[in-house]
Amino acid sequence: MRPEYVKVNIPSGENYVRLRETIHARTLHTVCEEARCPNVAECWGSGTATFMIMGSNCSRGCRFCSVTHGRMQPLDPDEPEKVAQAAKLMELSYVVITSVDRDDLPDQGAHHFSSVISRVKQEIPHVEVLIPDFRGEKDLIRMIIDAEPSVLAHNVETVRRLTPGVRDPRAGYDQSLELLRFVKAVNPEMLTKSSIMLGLGEQDDEVAETLEDLRSAGVDIVTIGQYLRPSRMQLEVVEYSPVERFSKFEKMAYSMGFSFVASGPLVRTSYRAAEAWAKRRLKND
Repeated sequence: MRPEYVKVNIPSGENYVRLRETIHARTLHTVCEEARCPNVAECWGSGTATFMIMGSNCSRGCRFCSVTHGRMQPLDPDEPEKVAQAAKLMELSYVVITSVDRDDLPDQGAHHFSSVISRVKQEIPHVEVLIPDFRGEKDLIRMIIDAEPSVLAHNVETVRRLTPGVRDPRAGYDQSLELLRFVKAVNPEMLTKSSIMLGLGEQDDEVAETLEDLRSAGVDIVTIGQYLRPSRMQLEVVEYSPVERFSKFEKMAYSMGFSFVASGPLVRTSYRAAEAWAKRRLKND
């Protein structure tokens, strides 16, 4: 049974309904809804939303994820414009863009992703992206870097030992670290972010090692949250970590030199995304 501290109210309210209708009217998708994020009402209320582009079906099968699989749809050439206009109508101050994996496409959707970033930036200057690994192909990753998002995120998801049983076989712990390392090599000024889930059977020393690996790869921002099983189709929760455990890792991450850390049971990659970006920029200024 889930403890009380990981339970949230069902999203509601006039603003939430208005934003949802704006998104659905343009046949767009948000990871806020697709991944059943517990913070959707809070984020939308604060002017931040995460759009999921390149379709609603994913070509991979990570065992923690609720995003659907199935027949891959053609890319929508109007999607860059649709996302930009939706963000403008929603009066967002900070936009996060993520995507499904598209291993079926020759460039895995990198050019399309880049086009969405560029168009949205014309309306909303601060755009964060959460990208797939593009199978480690550096020319594709560089397309995203060249679009100059405010923050580039890629999630390692879990500790090294658990990766094979948690993520799709085409993903890899070291491949994710190399992607993050490559971003900093190409553009040392670009802010990078990654995320870790707790509750899958990881040990504390393994989490510490993962934090060290991320920091060694130059990652600036890290989020740590509780894995919540979306449905019976996904992995079971091994344990619900107490709040104190999240506090311990938050302090540990800051001591390692991360510029911003969000750590708590309901924290997800995009949680307090605008705040993380602003604090880092203020620190640099």
